[in-house]
Amino acid sequence: MNDRLNRQIAVVGLGLMGSSIVVSLLASGYRVVALAPIPGEKNPAIQHIVTLLRHADKSNLLPKGLDYCVRNLTVTEDYREIGGCTFVQECVIEDMGIKNKVYHQITNHVSRETVIASNTSAIPISDLQQFVSNPHRFIGVHWAEPAYMTRFLEVTCGAKTDLDIAKRVMELGKSWGKEPTLLRKDIRGFITNRLMYAVYREALTLVENGDVTMEDADKVFRYDVGSWITLMGIFRRMDFMGFSDYIDSFEGILPKLSNRTDVPDMMRPLVAERARGIHNGKGFYDYNEQQAKAWEEAFAQFNKEIYDLATRYTEKHISEKAYNEEKKLSKI
Repeated sequence: MNDRLNRQIAVVGLGLMGSSIVVSLLASGYRVVALAPIPGEKNPAIQHIVTLLRHADKSNLLPKGLDYCVRNLTVTEDYREIGGCTFVQECVIEDMGIKNKVYHQITNHVSRETVIASNTSAIPISDLQQFVSNPHRFIGVHWAEPAYMTRFLEVTCGAKTDLDIAKRVMELGKSWGKEPTLLRKDIRGFITNRLMYAVYREALTLVENGDVTMEDADKVFRYDVGSWITLMGIFRRMDFMGFSDYIDSFEGILPKLSNRTDVPDMMRPLVAERARGIHNGKGFYDYNEQQAKAWEEAFAQFNKEIYDLATRYTEKHISEKAYNEEKKLSKI
């Protein structure tokens, strides 16, 4: 991406995810125009962003310091402020009508070459492209929460996305300290949701059938998958384990897995009760105020530690270690 793009980025939509993305970009040394499109959103967003910046600072994730990040931040309700940005990240709610209105405002205030990205994880990128002039510059850039403490970034092309722009966004993502993935075809759910919803479906089905409790399903996932997945991912795990038993396991297990297409019954009463988990105490588990706070604090600390751990064990570092060991051996 050109130098101008590297200097200033706009984020439109300052809810939980948008605010977290703002902090991630600031931590990476970018100037950010954070736009609150909803009346009354600006002041709460400022408070939330500052809180996140302080947490990032305590976690040593702001190389140039808190004051530097604050100086690089503009929070506004005026779309005219994004006019000088050549990359805009949209983070408003998953509603096609609202997104259409937001894109209309964005395209009215930026150049025809400005790259426009959506953080959507549910709406096909190809469907959203119809709302943007020059749809070749529209792309999906999906972040994980908390954005400033994860290396996840999923770049998704729509039917009309210019692949060269997608590749440039991938490079931009690396400059944000991410390990971006590129999905060249706009498939429903993208990569991460397709993988995770397969797990959700199987876990919910096992619990609904009375085969396992929620607590034990969580425990299995934490202490088996959780012990290796950050290091290896899926395919390297299979390489690590070898292939002698996989064919027999596939033949025996795959036909037994759930292929249901309905919404599990366990979910319906939670939605009807407007359950929001730790945010209002109602979920698969119940939480009092102290328990909810304890989980929030634990997640924040865990994210810091897993971020540091992932940094030490990236594929690049493992490959460099193997290369250096090979050089040492060659000298013996």
